[in-house]
Amino acid sequence: MISKTNARPWWEASVIYQIYPRSFKDSNGDGIGDLRGIAEKLPYLADTLGVDTIWISPFFTSPMKDFGYDVADFQDCDPIFGTLAEAERLIESIHDRGMRVIFDYVSNHSSDRHEWFLDSRSSRESAKRDWYFWRDPGPDGGPPNNWLSVFGGPAWTFDEATGQYYLHSFLASQPDLNWRNPELREAMHGVLKFWMDRGVDGFRIDAAHFVGKDEELRDNPPAPPGSLHMHRPMGEYDHQLHVYDKGTAFAHEVYQDIRAFVDRHSSPGQERLMIGEMHIYDWDEWASYFGPTLNEFHLPYNFGLLKAAWNAGEIRSLIETIESVVPADAWPNWVIGNHDEQRVASRLGPAGARAAMTLLLTLRGTPTIYYGDELGMPDAVVPAERLQDPWGLQMPELNISRDPQRSPMLWEVVENGAFTDEDAESWLPVVDASKYSVEAQIDDPDSMLCLTRELLALRKQRPSLQTGSLRLLDGLPESCLGFLREEAGERTVVLVSFSDAILDISLDLGDAAKVLLTTVADPSDAFQDGNFRLRPSEAIVAAL
Repeated sequence: MISKTNARPWWEASVIYQIYPRSFKDSNGDGIGDLRGIAEKLPYLADTLGVDTIWISPFFTSPMKDFGYDVADFQDCDPIFGTLAEAERLIESIHDRGMRVIFDYVSNHSSDRHEWFLDSRSSRESAKRDWYFWRDPGPDGGPPNNWLSVFGGPAWTFDEATGQYYLHSFLASQPDLNWRNPELREAMHGVLKFWMDRGVDGFRIDAAHFVGKDEELRDNPPAPPGSLHMHRPMGEYDHQLHVYDKGTAFAHEVYQDIRAFVDRHSSPGQERLMIGEMHIYDWDEWASYFGPTLNEFHLPYNFGLLKAAWNAGEIRSLIETIESVVPADAWPNWVIGNHDEQRVASRLGPAGARAAMTLLLTLRGTPTIYYGDELGMPDAVVPAERLQDPWGLQMPELNISRDPQRSPMLWEVVENGAFTDEDAESWLPVVDASKYSVEAQIDDPDSMLCLTRELLALRKQRPSLQTGSLRLLDGLPESCLGFLREEAGERTVVLVSFSDAILDISLDLGDAAKVLLTTVADPSDAFQDGNFRLRPSEAIVAAL
């Protein structure tokens, strides 16, 4: 069982591993991953790989219009994934292995099949009418304001039966919840308590800043050139400056309230973690979600590495900025992939993916690994007839389907990678199991899986890589990034090359170095005569 080993919060030294349950392991041959499949692979996660915290994306009751992010019952398990009893057993099994578990919490919206919305929609006099956003048509008979849906088109849908529009920031089948209603707020707090009572160690809160809507629902202004948006082309959505439909001061009120509620249900050794998903690249605004007295998110997710150009200058600038804006006594975090983003191996190539994993697992802060990135999985090729992502299907001209990065995890060198039964069709196409399965890489010392395992083991062995300070190194070639991690007298240096050429680097750090790990197969000449030699795209971790 889990026990507290020091005075620091457990997540500061932790590594989070994200599981997209549809795509991790199918236990019943229907082509869709499930909770029993996750339970079956806990030995891989705990022992083979060596992560200590699992984040499981939504598996709650849902019509699956957005594959679980449209929740019809926040307190039950969809039959596709299993039963509530299986979810409870999974939590217990994770804890029995000394790991922790985080669940998704969809705060901004529900499914239109949720009983709350069905009641709300039934009449204007419904007691739950104000649990959602219902408004009369605008003066021209159209939507009440100019807000747009992330998934395309207006953010308002007209309901013929009651003669009003309802608000949805995403699909029309995902109506937005009104957190200004105290009864709705109490009910959503009840969801948190339901899962905390079952032992969940924390929550990753989806689309967190979308709950911060302007009380007057004012029109968004047009976006001036150079405005900060989400980091992918969004079509019409990009033409507005989204100052009233999300991210207002009210969002901070909501999450300070949630944090206080979560803290009341925590105890020494059982502190609950709050992670917030918000694609914000104004870093001062992003840092505001720690809260004015560190009373909001423990970890507002930092997606900077998903947006930054892959060169030493921009990555260094990003690290400097994050280190400067994270409040004193708060803790940073880093992400290189998730279910909404192109796979890191497809963005950066195999060598870049190895360097990126090294960077992720050695920077100061809590890292999150997306399932399959430890194998260097690339995006899958998904033919048009097998596309499923509603975002991509509704906006095909932008080519933004998230299906390629959600392809199934591969376990063995067989058809379907043993994700599902050999004669079953997986819900999405798979990549090459002869290259990207656990079986193909587990005994290959040069594989991405073995590199990731070595990095994770190194983190556990070296306190400087878990909770140590970070100092960026000066005087390096412009195509090299370097930093020093220190904790209780232990010093670890990390060097990452972004060059196609060999780089010879001399560091005036006062001690001889011992190379602990390198991303290139032969480490024999990585450090000679007081100098480091980095081959193209190589990363080196060394003890001083």
